[in-house]
Amino acid sequence: MALNQNNLSPRLGGRPKFNIYWIWAIIAVSLLAWSVLGSGETAQKTNWDAVKEMIAKGDVQKIDVVNKELAEVYLKPDKLETYTQQKEYKYLSKQGPQFVFNIGSLEYFQSDFETTLSETKQNVTLSFESRRNMWSDFLGSVLPFVILIVVWIIIMRSMSRGQGGAQGGIFSVGKAKAQMFDKDAAVNVSFKDVAGLEEAKVEIMEIVDFLKNPEKYKNLGGKIPKGALLVGPPGTGKTLLAKAVAGEANVPFFSISGSDFVEMFVGVGASRVRDLFRQAKEKAPCIVFIDEIDAIGRARGKNAGFSSNDERENTLNQLLTEMDGFGTNAGVIILAATNRADILDKALMRAGRFDRQINVELPDLKERGEIFDVHLKNLKLDPNLDREFLAKQTPGFSGADIANVCNEAALIAARHDKTQIEKEDFLSAIDRIVGGLERRNKIITPSEKKTIAYHEAGHATVSWVLEHANPLIKVTIIPRGKALGAAWYLPEERQITTKEQLLDEMSAILGGRASEMMNFGKVSTGALNDLERVTKMAYAMVAYYGMSDQVGNLSYYDSTGQSDMSLTKPYSEETAEKIDAEVKAMIEGAYTRALQTLEAHRAGLTRLAELLLEREVIFAEDLEKIFGKRPGEARKEMEVKYEEPLNNSSSDDRPVA
Repeated sequence: MALNQNNLSPRLGGRPKFNIYWIWAIIAVSLLAWSVLGSGETAQKTNWDAVKEMIAKGDVQKIDVVNKELAEVYLKPDKLETYTQQKEYKYLSKQGPQFVFNIGSLEYFQSDFETTLSETKQNVTLSFESRRNMWSDFLGSVLPFVILIVVWIIIMRSMSRGQGGAQGGIFSVGKAKAQMFDKDAAVNVSFKDVAGLEEAKVEIMEIVDFLKNPEKYKNLGGKIPKGALLVGPPGTGKTLLAKAVAGEANVPFFSISGSDFVEMFVGVGASRVRDLFRQAKEKAPCIVFIDEIDAIGRARGKNAGFSSNDERENTLNQLLTEMDGFGTNAGVIILAATNRADILDKALMRAGRFDRQINVELPDLKERGEIFDVHLKNLKLDPNLDREFLAKQTPGFSGADIANVCNEAALIAARHDKTQIEKEDFLSAIDRIVGGLERRNKIITPSEKKTIAYHEAGHATVSWVLEHANPLIKVTIIPRGKALGAAWYLPEERQITTKEQLLDEMSAILGGRASEMMNFGKVSTGALNDLERVTKMAYAMVAYYGMSDQVGNLSYYDSTGQSDMSLTKPYSEETAEKIDAEVKAMIEGAYTRALQTLEAHRAGLTRLAELLLEREVIFAEDLEKIFGKRPGEARKEMEVKYEEPLNNSSSDDRPVA
């Protein structure tokens, strides 16, 4: 790693950087030392009565009254040695006044002084003097301005800190705050460290290869892409992929966040964009990465009539201008990441600015296994741990979620004083992340606990019996987070969903409320989340997916993200009534089907609820003992057995036509 000479300490041979504050510090220390230490010989404080005794002895030469407040006593030179020989007067001044005292009232002092001289028959000179303290006058007139200047400098430096460095001060507020990585920088992330994301890595690696070997593409007339936009849910590895580009490209890499362009000063955002591209052109070929670009790339004109977003829109306009090629940006590639691609301005998304839109999706089963391999490398694991099992237990998890699962499992194992992390620790970690922390101390009455048990048993029963519902993994009546009970399912990883599958899912979700009604003749508020999910699902089926016979093959979904500007619904009141009626009929049908299913398996439902009350947690194995195999599983096993001889047969075993 290259050393910066300016940061070397003196003992390493580097010369410390000069700072103006050193001069102020030296002056302050000198004044303090002069005022505190001063001279070893000083005038000692006394009072008028002691001075009258000195006058009576004939030791006083003169008295000077300064500013009508302080009297300075000068001893006769031949009498001074008599005083300095005494221990208490050892440090008397030989040149200046030897004693000082406050006179109080000037008239009284003059009268008493004259009386003392007449009584003692001594001749002592009395003089009056007016003095001004140069330092106090100077500090009194200059110090307030010095304090104001120092406070102003501190405020300006704190405002501009991180905006082009402290050296630039307030004048560097328009400088881009991009962090640059080059071949000398320690970037340890490569594409090998990015598990999964195979399709995204292929497109990104092509950009890296273009920067490394541009002639291969230019010989065929190809042009370097100007930009690539990484789009995907949070935690899927967009920023990590950009870091891997920095480690692999071997060209300068500028990294900046979209929020770094936003500032309280007018025009700063556009200035930083210009400065960023100026730096990039100087380092070309290079890559500029803008993380969370939606901070400045939001569609313009969303808030008509309001000027609060003018500065952000000016910043976006400058970015569009720079990317449009008015300047020669040869060799500068823009990478950007966002999880809000639907709100980005259309001008930013067009070809010629961001030529490629790379989707970084949630990992599938195989990719989750690869991500687990990356995060489990440094953990002490049970040798019998099945990593494929962990991948199957985490559908819908992002890479960040999987990293959190591994860390939580290590913490749980350490909490229980284990020497290695076992399967149960990972399952507890998944439960902790999905459902929240267990709340075993929550007070629940026996009647409430029984209601919760039958509610969760209803979910489990319907989901197990209906063929297209998601298979159940675990049911618990231990409170977690805000939930009093929970059921974990293992959804099938599919790209499309049929109407039959959605209807089975709705029936399984309503199985809890149906179980309460069937067993207790009344319902509770525990089904709030179930009703919310079912209602949203039914409205989506009718209004978005066109799965209603009455409404027809119509969809009122707006994929452009511009629907928030509309003040009216995209359908008439008559259609709205049809949608409401269809949704209600669909939900009532799913509820009736759940009741019928529970009635047909009432004995199994009761056994399951009693088992839940006894053990508080049950698993899929317990449901299989009560209800047998799920519908469709036997058929799937027959299909697999039928396909295996064909897939595994050699060329000699092929059937002859």
